[in-house]
Amino acid sequence: MSKKQIFILLGLVVLVAAGAAAWYFMGNSGDSATATTAGSGPGYTLTTRDRTLGNPKAPVVVIEYAAPSCPVCAHFNENTFPQFKQNYIDTGKVYYVFRVFPLRSDDGAAEKIARCLPEDKYFPFIDLLFRNQSKWDVEYGVQDVRGELARMARVAGLSADQADKCMDDTSLDSTINQVAQDGGDKYNITGTPTIVVAGVAQPSGDIPYDSLKKTLDAALAKK
Repeated sequence: MSKKQIFILLGLVVLVAAGAAAWYFMGNSGDSATATTAGSGPGYTLTTRDRTLGNPKAPVVVIEYAAPSCPVCAHFNENTFPQFKQNYIDTGKVYYVFRVFPLRSDDGAAEKIARCLPEDKYFPFIDLLFRNQSKWDVEYGVQDVRGELARMARVAGLSADQADKCMDDTSLDSTINQVAQDGGDKYNITGTPTIVVAGVAQPSGDIPYDSLKKTLDAALAKK
């Protein structure tokens, strides 16, 4: 990464909580869709609206709070997540839950597009956004973020009109905001990504694979 990107990463870890709060208070306060309980354990509650990977009966549940526009999250997605998925999710050791913790309204728009796609395309689209942040993220000087998000949506199979309708749909705003507020209230999130292992939030920010592995192995040893 360039020095500019590193400075962005460091600054974003500090400012993420303020960004999420801004999106929460600026967002639409309309009715949200009811999210029924899908499971729970010490320190966490899952809902039917959660996007997940792996075996629901895995011994350890890991929840990641992240923002599509967060460069730290993109770095985690590229450098740590593949090994984590291969060694823990795909092997049935971890049930993985992804929740958007928005830094700004752009993250809400990205989440709305992702939710418009078939469920099996949700994670590929989030990965697409992470890997192409420089093309759509305002942190990289992009002026027409909405237009660039629509272009990303076309790669995933939505037309520009469909993407616009998804972003204009206010029915998910209060739910997106509530997920962020609940995460902040429950886990005292101060930055993204925040990884919650077996109900215990880890320090916010990029987590090297070796560090995450130690935490996961310790949690698994207790099961």
